[in-house]
Amino acid sequence: MKETKKIKALSLFASAGIAEFGFENSNIDIVLASELLPIRMEVHKYWHPQTKTICGDITCDEIKSEIIKKAKKEKIDFIFATPPCQGISLIGKNKSNDQMLADKRNYLIFHSFDIIDEVDPSFVLIENVSRFFKIKFKINDKFYSIEEIVRNKYGEKYNIDCSVFDASDYGVPQHRERAIIRMWKKGYSWDNPEKQRKITLREAIGDLPSLESGEKSNIKNHYARVHTAQHILVMKHTPTGHSAFENPVFYPKNEITGERLKGYAATYKRMDWDKPAPTITMRNDCISSQSNVHPGRLLEDGTYSDARVLSIRELFILSSLNPDLNLPPFASDIQIRHMIGEAVPPKLISEILKGLKANEIN
Repeated sequence: MKETKKIKALSLFASAGIAEFGFENSNIDIVLASELLPIRMEVHKYWHPQTKTICGDITCDEIKSEIIKKAKKEKIDFIFATPPCQGISLIGKNKSNDQMLADKRNYLIFHSFDIIDEVDPSFVLIENVSRFFKIKFKINDKFYSIEEIVRNKYGEKYNIDCSVFDASDYGVPQHRERAIIRMWKKGYSWDNPEKQRKITLREAIGDLPSLESGEKSNIKNHYARVHTAQHILVMKHTPTGHSAFENPVFYPKNEITGERLKGYAATYKRMDWDKPAPTITMRNDCISSQSNVHPGRLLEDGTYSDARVLSIRELFILSSLNPDLNLPPFASDIQIRHMIGEAVPPKLISEILKGLKANEIN
């Protein structure tokens, strides 16, 4: 049987290449990747040593020209772009359209367009937070959504689909809504991914042993971060699925004055065993951040175990990564956590890619 020729792909804003694990079982081979930050690029090289890399600022003409030159040399026919979303999705910030437009990071998508124009791939996959579709960009004194811009710019050459997908609907045990733009040239087809049943935390990580603050296990990547005594105390008295702010006695306090802290209901909060995980953020290292605490198990004394954030192994599982993935020795725990928190789950990407029929791509 004749082996299907693989499509060569370029990954823009590649970070550590977490999403790129979603290409492994597809007919698409990422042969070139670009990233701004050196530490992320080094982790990318560690996890994807076969991929050629370009580290630098895509807004710099010299770097952009290098990407285009190497992409043409590699005969790139698929571009995967995941421009940073921090300018759009700052947790706890209700940002207006004007505020979002003032953040230069939200314009990085237009640099992707420059590369798409020059490389002319048959397929494009762009990913961002769901709010990305709500921004209105000002062009020639008029405001347009990114979907309107993409359709106006590429509608004659490409079929275009702009949709929001929740990763928990596609085999990932984590709620994570992503704005996905798919573009494919006329003559090809790209079907929507098929929804799957949701996977709960109990199913995903319920078999892993409990850990307390600072404790290690003999299971790879399963160790606990060290937390303060105050954080441990309030979380030991917080039931599964609840916030410590609900407790009339053991609530978050100022460690100096003892006064009750102010906070959101989703902070100092345990996850729920019988639901997918909430969206994992870049601050998954912090008990006081958004719904970061292990669900816990009720103990004989009435308190709850696992007064901690998730271990790296648990984060890997909930992000659809191989839990036995080797950790780069040069990257810190915090750096790896940040990379996980900003990444799109590879399982979502792999499900989206299944819609491209291998027999159509030669």
